[in-house]
Amino acid sequence: MSRTSRTTLRRSRMALIAAGALVAAAAGSATAAAPFGASAAAAAGCTVDYKIQNQWNGGLTAAVSVTNTGDSLAGWQLEWSFAGGETISQGWNATVSQSGSAVTAKGLSYNAALANGASASFGFNATGNGNSAVPATFKLNGVTCNADPSGPTDPTDPTDPTDPTGPTARVNNPYEGAKVYVNPEWSANAAAEPGGSRIADQPTGVWLDRIAAIEGANGGMGLRDHLDEALAQKGSGELVFQVVIYNLPGRDCAALASNGELGPTEIDRYKTEYIDPIAAILADEKYAGLRIVTTVEIDSLPNLVTNTGSRETATPACDVMKANGNYQKGVGYALNKLGDAPNVYNYIDAGHHGWIGWDDNFGPSADLFKEAATTEGATVDDVHGFITNTANYGATTEDNFSIDDSVNGTSVRQSKWVDWNRYTDEQSFAQAFRNELVSVGFNSDIGMLIDTSRNGWGGADRPTGPGASTSVDTYVDGGRYDRRIHLGNWCNQAGAGLGERPQAAPAAGIDAYVWMKPPGESDGSSKEIPNDEGKGFDQMCDPNYAGNVRNGNNPSGALPDAPVSGKWFSAQFQELMKNAYPAL
Repeated sequence: MSRTSRTTLRRSRMALIAAGALVAAAAGSATAAAPFGASAAAAAGCTVDYKIQNQWNGGLTAAVSVTNTGDSLAGWQLEWSFAGGETISQGWNATVSQSGSAVTAKGLSYNAALANGASASFGFNATGNGNSAVPATFKLNGVTCNADPSGPTDPTDPTDPTDPTGPTARVNNPYEGAKVYVNPEWSANAAAEPGGSRIADQPTGVWLDRIAAIEGANGGMGLRDHLDEALAQKGSGELVFQVVIYNLPGRDCAALASNGELGPTEIDRYKTEYIDPIAAILADEKYAGLRIVTTVEIDSLPNLVTNTGSRETATPACDVMKANGNYQKGVGYALNKLGDAPNVYNYIDAGHHGWIGWDDNFGPSADLFKEAATTEGATVDDVHGFITNTANYGATTEDNFSIDDSVNGTSVRQSKWVDWNRYTDEQSFAQAFRNELVSVGFNSDIGMLIDTSRNGWGGADRPTGPGASTSVDTYVDGGRYDRRIHLGNWCNQAGAGLGERPQAAPAAGIDAYVWMKPPGESDGSSKEIPNDEGKGFDQMCDPNYAGNVRNGNNPSGALPDAPVSGKWFSAQFQELMKNAYPAL
């Protein structure tokens, strides 16, 4: 998978609370909750949707949505009490405090105002004994709510989210208040590994990387099989089903390991044999009660910016795809057709900070995404958001240095690692790129996903503070979590670990951390392996390869003895668990 960095060309981590206080981060800058205005004392009324998303012996994760049914509020404060000795440990999208069993959540600057009928959502983690229950009473600005912790229960209401057979109401963030599908095929592979049962219940994406995968390749589960299983997992609540759309003509023109079955000109086959059948299945009323999240075509669109024309990193294959326009046509067609189903949420792949974080990649990439999203009948309304770091390794946050730091008068941007990039990690990039996308015409409520499946970089070598201030390079290299040799290295990286576990609304503008790439599935083979999937051998997957211009002519950093992309790679899975952060 192409992970091109600048090389020689010029090219809120989740808001934390520590057992009592949370200040949410908005685009990287801490902001306090808006003060309560006079209208906060106006006639109040409310309903509360409080869902325990996950619970274990020792803690829980909950999602809360409060809806104002009274007069407009300039600021809100929701109060409840725990009955089981729970203690808040972490939260997001609200300022949360606790005194004894009493908990208070206050709106932030960006969600403090609540008009009549408007809602605000937030979430938290808490310690507990594994038997936590929904609190009995909630108060909004001192007035007791008509608490409705389970949502509508009228079986004849077609928008009832507790009705497993009826359509699900469209929401701003599909991950909030919902479970996420656990792929039984990946789960079985994980559980079969020593120690793998610790994460075998985590949700991962279902990849449709060729036409045969729709019906089930080589005896595996097809799309309908997965959707039927998703209905079984859903029960009476909400469930997100994640599917990766990944089969463009001339796919990933700058890498061989992730090439696909369709040639550069086979756009008609892409439409009729790939997208149309997928769209027909997703639109089946049987699945209308699922929240279906699509990741649309990773690895391809940014190549038209970074690897074409006179650029040092240009490839003939990418020049062909830029000339024929089939990447834009394919993405536009997919967005249009898949977006016809009201319960489908399309997220376009947006590369990662080590690919398009430089000035001459950043804006042009946003413009290209807008072009693709408005072709073949698609509109920006077919785009619910974007996903970054898919199948990549960039750290969610780099806490030991920032882009604004300098050492002995030399900016961090001048370090060899940052190399004039404007971003040091995925979260700051995703939040900034979201703003850029809105500025070029995407809807202001788009959300971002970050793939954290393999970006934990834990283990004994994880730095605990900045590096030495001898030079800007020692400062950055000694403090960075991401231990790759170069940001352009993308294949089966040695030393990587599992990242943040999937969770909803971890920071401002971020809909979720997800494991879209199933940990343990290879990025590409270490040597040429014949296969019938169109997947070639890329030297970036060879641990002995000395590099090229796209990774600054550095070693590949790849693990040895890897199978072709998508196949199970036990050695990598074990290393990901060993280096997980947070640790398992």
